[in-house]
Amino acid sequence: MIGRENLVRELVVISGKGGTGKTSLTASLAVLAGSDMVVADADVDAADLHLLLEPRVVQREVFHGGHEAIIHPELCDACGVCAGLCRFGAIVPVWRPDGTTGYAVEAVACEGCGVCVRHCPRYAIDFEERECGEWFVSDTRCGPMVHARLRPGAENSGKLVSLVRAKAREVAERDGRGLVLIDGSPGIGCPVIASLTNATGAVLVAEPTVSGEHDLGRVAELAGRLGVPAWLCVNKWEVNPPLADRLERQAAARGVRPAGRIRYDPAVTAAQTAGRTIVEFSSDGAAEDVRAVWRAIRADLGV
Repeated sequence: MIGRENLVRELVVISGKGGTGKTSLTASLAVLAGSDMVVADADVDAADLHLLLEPRVVQREVFHGGHEAIIHPELCDACGVCAGLCRFGAIVPVWRPDGTTGYAVEAVACEGCGVCVRHCPRYAIDFEERECGEWFVSDTRCGPMVHARLRPGAENSGKLVSLVRAKAREVAERDGRGLVLIDGSPGIGCPVIASLTNATGAVLVAEPTVSGEHDLGRVAELAGRLGVPAWLCVNKWEVNPPLADRLERQAAARGVRPAGRIRYDPAVTAAQTAGRTIVEFSSDGAAEDVRAVWRAIRADLGV
């Protein structure tokens, strides 16, 4: 059992790739955890937990994820110094209303490095905070939910993930709730690292396929390097039982404990179509498996 030195536990559900059932499992665990839980959707690049939990927004805030350059045309003399220094091709010539040529910043291409700001001889470029998305605190039928929406093409998703986690923990501490359940991003990139760092534990969701085996190895290694205790949940295990066995053996060799297996069940799709989790929609099949997974994790987690 994980120690009780931290009053609020943070359990992250992640996977080596998208489409393994990670969000569906998170939503079901949120229902099973009950009133002692705050759920957080940290998959900010493609958030979809709201589709199952139907949050009602009670707080909405703008997320600033860096800076972008803004050229003031009334100060710019079109010397071209900024365009020559920009390595990203973000500063482009434009026609002014008076028929002269000036420069403007393509916001999508701007990396926010600030070189143009520092070297503009006319001080015609401001370095303003970039609005990259929004974050929300909501109510759901499972309890409070903290989630976010990153704008298309926006960056700093790792920073937004850290913000979502911090706000979820604040809500848990304020309301006396003992668990923050986090739907993490797939893969091993920056958003996943931001989801995992200093978490109490992680559930690794994998499917018994060749690519699933490879991806599980990567995410299990990441959890190990970050020192986060992990459990393995094999989804749709009967698709390839020998490979499911191998996934569990390989995970055990990395110190990842088995949380259980979930069978393929058409009721999962039917539940999603109805806007419900499988544990609300059914009492047997995959729903029974998910409940067993939660019992195993809960016993180890100490919640």
